[in-house]
Amino acid sequence: MTTGSPAGGRLASGNQQLDAILGGGFPAHAINLVVGPPGSGKTILAQQYVFHNATPERPAVYLTTVSEPLEKVLRYGQTMAFFDPAAVGRAVFYEDVGELLGTQGLSGVLERIGALVKERRPGMLVIDSFKALSFYAADQGEFRRFLHSLSGRLSAFPVTSLWLGEYDRAALTTAPEFAVADAIVSLSTDQASQRELRVLQVLKLRGSGFLSGKHAYRLSAAGIEVFPRLADPVDPAAYPLPTERISSGIPVLDTMLTDGYWPGAATLIAGPSGAGKTLMGLHFIVSGARRGEPGIIATLQENPTQLARVAQGFGWSLAEDGIELLYRSPVDLYIDQWVHELLAAIEGTGARRVLIDSLGDLAFAAGDEARYREYLYSLVQRCSRLGVSLLMTYELLELFQLVRLSEMGVSHVSDNVVVLQYLRHQSEVRRTLTVLKTRASLHQPQVREFTITPEGITLQAHEA
Repeated sequence: MTTGSPAGGRLASGNQQLDAILGGGFPAHAINLVVGPPGSGKTILAQQYVFHNATPERPAVYLTTVSEPLEKVLRYGQTMAFFDPAAVGRAVFYEDVGELLGTQGLSGVLERIGALVKERRPGMLVIDSFKALSFYAADQGEFRRFLHSLSGRLSAFPVTSLWLGEYDRAALTTAPEFAVADAIVSLSTDQASQRELRVLQVLKLRGSGFLSGKHAYRLSAAGIEVFPRLADPVDPAAYPLPTERISSGIPVLDTMLTDGYWPGAATLIAGPSGAGKTLMGLHFIVSGARRGEPGIIATLQENPTQLARVAQGFGWSLAEDGIELLYRSPVDLYIDQWVHELLAAIEGTGARRVLIDSLGDLAFAAGDEARYREYLYSLVQRCSRLGVSLLMTYELLELFQLVRLSEMGVSHVSDNVVVLQYLRHQSEVRRTLTVLKTRASLHQPQVREFTITPEGITLQAHEA
């Protein structure tokens, strides 16, 4: 447990990414609503806040009503890494007001809260579930009077309130507690085909800015981990980039590109299955590492064992200095989480080159084309400003004749586009490479045949 005295009118959660979404945290000394269906993590989030901020001088009071028994809240709470048994009864005080609610109604609960505020002088007050209180009012008028009295008492004392409830979106315009709340955070689940994605969204944050949109999150023993939506706005400000070109790792291709890629450029390698896209990416990463330019292989295709075997076949080792492997399965991938892990790996390793293999798997994980485009654009822009050269593979359906390059808006964000194709030649099938696009540079647009040898990709020299 850490001391979490509010700074700048904010109450931190202990999770930097969540605090960034909220502009620093929940408003301190305010009423904050956390809404969502059962199992969405409302109680976990509230307890995470409690144990991060409660102190013996400014403790937290956690009240359960009639939705979940206090014993259950404590039993599950004790499995969380942030739960501090030594703080219970000293800085964190739990109490069940469900029985009081049943015998004395809302007036009894109101008086008990008032007594606890005077007795404990808490810095935080959690009511779980707040929505359940409305069912004990004889009518809407009684509940509104209770709400008015409670909010008045809480506003007279410097306490930050978290009210939890299983509200749906329709309640936003009908439930009176939504008008009283200074901040409203929704936890929900989005369905995309057969995949489910937990999302957090700020619906209201009075008098303050916040990160809009839906942000993915996961629940674990560490609590709630949030991955802010990557949606960078257009930034017209100039930024410096190195002027010396970098090698693709394939000498003849460098010549076709007019001496390689520009640093910080995004390159798309598109081609059908088995054409050599991953191999071209390995050329790029391995040659860079051997030149002192660390690289990251962010693969959603081959697992580490499979990829190591591919590399060994060409005399390379993924254990070489300057090569970092970031493998994730596309089956249960949150694109939000993946992007933040990749950016953290770039910062942690000082990477100058990144291979993403492949964009098709990333699009599948996104589950939504607009979301995918948004993330890809933002990632390309981030890498460019960092001076990190990005190489991305994309699988084309056509084996022999290119009909369209991309259905997912990939080519327009790429500085360079290299297309690999198969070519029928009598009884053989050969491989070809074409540089279709190089931004801010000349290039040779010829179709070149290439072979895959023990040294990797070998391009045939152009015949004059």
